[in-house]
Amino acid sequence: MRRRSPVRRLFSILPVGLALIAGAAHSVDELPDFGDSAGAFISPDQEYRIGRAFVRELRSKGVILDDPELEVYLQGLGSRLASQADTQGNPFDFFIVQSPVLNAFAVPGGFIGVHTGLIRETQSESELAGVLAHEISHVTQRHAARMFEAASRLSIPSAVGMLGAILLGVVSPQAGQAAMAAVAAGQQQYALNFTRANEQEADRIGIQVMARSGFNPQGMPDFFERMQTANRYNDPASVPEFLRTHPVTTNRIAESRGRADAMKPSHYEENPDFLLMRAKVIVVDTKEPRDAVNYYAESLRTGQFKNELVARYGYALALTAAGDYGKARLQTDRLLEAEPGNVHFRLASARLQVAQHAYKSALAIYDGILQDYPDYRPAVLGKVETLLAARDGRTARTVLRDYMTLYGSEPRTYQLLAEAEGMTGSKIESHIAQAEYYYGSGELGLAIEQLKVASGAPGITYYQSERVQARLDQFQKEFDEEKKDKDKF
Repeated sequence: MRRRSPVRRLFSILPVGLALIAGAAHSVDELPDFGDSAGAFISPDQEYRIGRAFVRELRSKGVILDDPELEVYLQGLGSRLASQADTQGNPFDFFIVQSPVLNAFAVPGGFIGVHTGLIRETQSESELAGVLAHEISHVTQRHAARMFEAASRLSIPSAVGMLGAILLGVVSPQAGQAAMAAVAAGQQQYALNFTRANEQEADRIGIQVMARSGFNPQGMPDFFERMQTANRYNDPASVPEFLRTHPVTTNRIAESRGRADAMKPSHYEENPDFLLMRAKVIVVDTKEPRDAVNYYAESLRTGQFKNELVARYGYALALTAAGDYGKARLQTDRLLEAEPGNVHFRLASARLQVAQHAYKSALAIYDGILQDYPDYRPAVLGKVETLLAARDGRTARTVLRDYMTLYGSEPRTYQLLAEAEGMTGSKIESHIAQAEYYYGSGELGLAIEQLKVASGAPGITYYQSERVQARLDQFQKEFDEEKKDKDKF
């Protein structure tokens, strides 16, 4: 029987594993056959393709948080760390998974996900930086590729079981644990030992990256220690996922503490944006807005807060989410009175204006922000969303096209562009933009449908037809390859 290449087999496990997460009726025994160990090592480019495909699948499941303000903050923090790591010039992509699970993970190719549950649990930016530096080090040390190579030396069923469990556990901890339980006890220990070695290496390199980036290296052991202490007496089943996927022992904490103590003392200033973004995560991650309102109202009443402005910011966001606009306005006014130039307070005020349909006032705020911070993504997209709400599709389209020309695009910008094009009557361009949105979101079938509609639309120009056909050929090829892999399993 002709064997597929190792990389091809690695790609095939992605749709299979994520189909399991979505509820497909596959078992661990039905995961792909990796074959023998020959040629199991994969290149950085192949790792990137695997990681990109994985993140697109995550987007298609709707678990990645779409919040430009939080995304820009996390990307900035991560990029600051990555600039001090041995990345060999390869870019990193940091994203947020909306889940109360306390976890973070690195995907091959430089993709790093952080759960909202973990952001809520961190108490300082250095603690969050410690987690990101640890995950960055997993990528720079190519632990995923080494894991694939090591797994290929196990028996075939055990290698498949281990890889499948790790992939499943990224998004569905219970599914991942169930899959790992199917691997034989001795082989589980092999995988565990291999993972622990990776964890130690990521700690050692990550703490150096933290120090070079200007963060307090004590943040890493502080976070580990607090996680272990808080859950020492808990039922094992309730231990946070971070401790399951990143086992923390007393020795490991002591080692990281020792490394931090040995580093040259320095003065560290915490970025005030961290506490503000953490407050926003708390509001976004709370299912019932009224619960967040009560939480911050009680904090302000009792004085149980680290920073009054942060508590008042969280209160303003929660009140806006709950539709209590009058009280929210009182809070945003107090915030802006205290710090009129704070971009997060200004954004909160603009979003409140939009919620009240005061579009002219909101646009004035966004324009003011963009004067101070040209092309700041949260303000650009906020302005576009406001223009669309005000039914000014033409201006929204112009703003988006100018921005995308300079800074590229991602699913959200294409989604807004599709709406703007449709609002101006450009139905063909709307279908093309919608196709790109679906493609970036991991919905290849829907992307193909949109392009087919565009290709058959009356009035399509030669240039548009050529663009559509080129993308349709590419999307159809990828769709056929994915379907072929899924059909084999």
